[in-house]
Order: sequence, then structure tokens, then C-alpha cells
Amino acid sequence: MDLVPSVTTVMKVAAKPALEAWKMEQMLLAALTLPRSPTEDEKSFIARVVADSKETGKRAADRGTQIHESIEKYFLGHSDIKHVDISKAFDESTRKHFGLRGTDPWVVEASFSSPMGFGGKVDLYSGIGKDAPMGIVVDAKTKEFALGDSVVAYDEHLMQLAAYRNGLNMPEARCANAFVSVTHPGVIHIHEWSEEDLQRGWKMFQALLDYWKLKNKFGE
Repeated sequence: MDLVPSVTTVMKVAAKPALEAWKMEQMLLAALTLPRSPTEDEKSFIARVVADSKETGKRAADRGTQIHESIEKYFLGHSDIKHVDISKAFDESTRKHFGLRGTDPWVVEASFSSPMGFGGKVDLYSGIGKDAPMGIVVDAKTKEFALGDSVVAYDEHLMQLAAYRNGLNMPEARCANAFVSVTHPGVIHIHEWSEEDLQRGWKMFQALLDYWKLKNKFGE
């Protein structure tokens, strides 16, 4: 069927120490707070602890999905938007950062398949802008933070955007993560990556893509 792996699927072959540490912390918290029945055997209790520890991540993922859906509907002009204030702030912040006018269009949730053997779906991109003649690619991330807080962008965010701009055949596009606060609605932090970083991120992604193809015997 000529299917290709997504950018995020490819990146899963690399370790994420910070994420794994967070998962372990959630599991320990679940083990400390969940009561154990006197008749419950160890295997059953462990299974319940593991399931409970995943609930926080699941809730965060569900919340992130809802916000992404709201942003998509906002840009497509729908009326049934759950997070209107967040979506409006996202639009205003990204346009201001990149010098876009209100009439300049965004392409929303665009899918692509690269001949290099990977694909994806991009939150937003635009080929218009006086300060970005080579295009703009934006990926939204939801996070708990307040105005003025330090918001850290990681190499996985960088690799994702570098892969997206190349997959869209926009290899010189400006790229940024737009961090959306889930605790302070309307607070947006834009982290634009330098061209030097994007070149590094593209090389890292290509190395992971080569590994993924070899590991999964892709194309054989």
C-alpha cells in the first residue's frame, strides 16, 4: 500500500530520559497512594498500580487533543469551538511573532508523505509573510505554565519540525513550537528554532529514520 511511518513513530526509536523519569515518578506515586486489599495478590496490585499511573498521562493527552481540535476548528472557521480563548490567543501570538497579517492564510492539519520514506500531519504552515519568504511551520504543544515561566523546548520538538519542513518541501522555512498553557488559558509561548538548530535536527532525524528502516526492514 506504499505506507510510510509518521515522524513521531520514527522518533520513538530514540530514548526520552525526561519522559521515562516522569513515568517512573507517576508509578511510584500510584504505588504510595493506592490502598491494597488484604486479599489482593501482588500481581493484581502491580497491574492496578501500572494502570493508575497512566491515568495522569492519559488525561493530559486527552486535554491536549481537545485543544488541538479547538485550534483546528478555529482556523477552519467552525463555530462549535470548546477552547475559543486559547485558539484566539494562539492565532494572535503566532501571527504577531511571524509578522503575518490577519488576512494571510494558514494551512491547517496538512498531511504529507515524503519520498524519503516518512510522513506526518502538520499543525500549521504558511508560505506567506514579509519576514518569512521561505515559509513558516508551527507545531503546537500543550503544557502547564504561567506567564513569565521558563518553557523548555527539547530536541524531539526540534527534530519533528525539521522533518516537517523537509517533508513539506519547504527546507528553509522558519520553524517554531507554540506552547499553549493549559493552566492559564490565553498564555502562549513561542519558541522559534534557529537555522543552525534546524540543520542539526534534520541530521538527527535522518539518523533515526535510517535506523528505523533497518530495524523494520523497510523497503525490502
